[in-house]
Amino acid sequence: MPKILVCGRGGSGKSTLVSILAGMLSERGPVLVVDADESNLGLPAMLGVESPESTVMDWLGGKGAVREKLISALRGEVREGPIFFEEPLSPRSLPPQCVSTSGKVSLVRIGKIEHSMEGCACPMGALARGFLNSLQVEPEEWVLVDTEAGIEHFGRGVLEGVDAVLLVVDPSREAVLLAEKAARLCREAEKPFLVVINKADRESEDVLRDMLAAADLRPSAALAFSPDIFRVCLEGSRLAGARHDGSLGELVAELEEIVMK
Repeated sequence: MPKILVCGRGGSGKSTLVSILAGMLSERGPVLVVDADESNLGLPAMLGVESPESTVMDWLGGKGAVREKLISALRGEVREGPIFFEEPLSPRSLPPQCVSTSGKVSLVRIGKIEHSMEGCACPMGALARGFLNSLQVEPEEWVLVDTEAGIEHFGRGVLEGVDAVLLVVDPSREAVLLAEKAARLCREAEKPFLVVINKADRESEDVLRDMLAAADLRPSAALAFSPDIFRVCLEGSRLAGARHDGSLGELVAELEEIVMK
């Protein structure tokens, strides 16, 4: 099944949505969550898994080794860009130290900022792109990609290896403007996308729908602010089973429809 990239502004609820969707989709088959946010630390708790012992970047020798491959590509020392993985990847071929699993949900982390003054996160973006391009999944498997805030991953080409994009919009003008630009970038990359309103009450949902309509965007689902989910996230507990209001079942059905076209 598809590889879905989830994006939005900081605090919009990307990781929350990824965690809830992972729980829902795991009832259908295995789910691999790819943490492509170099700053996010709370995703393992939301998913109910331990933090993996190593990141994918650790597996490949660390940030320095990945940077060297990027430099070699810029110098033209490799033919078709940096080759991070000589063979196709699958969720089952990943080294055990890079994966944590609970039930049918697994988590893999691309890389994290570990030290002050270590430099920019560009190598992690390039690695995320290579990882997703190399990752092959079976028909019953899902892959959910949690990204950093904003749209830098579009410029890094991370969405090249996914089948569709979820744009998360919370009640803020910045979120609407970001969704409008992200939608344009999705169209430019010829990637289908869906828009999800998150953390909205009835009044703000109506306003957001009007603002999105003015940008020619139609939300596929709207999730109300949930005190239950807020409490679970604050406590660092597993999100599966937390109550949420909205039409996530319809969202999953629409995701399946657009990626099967």
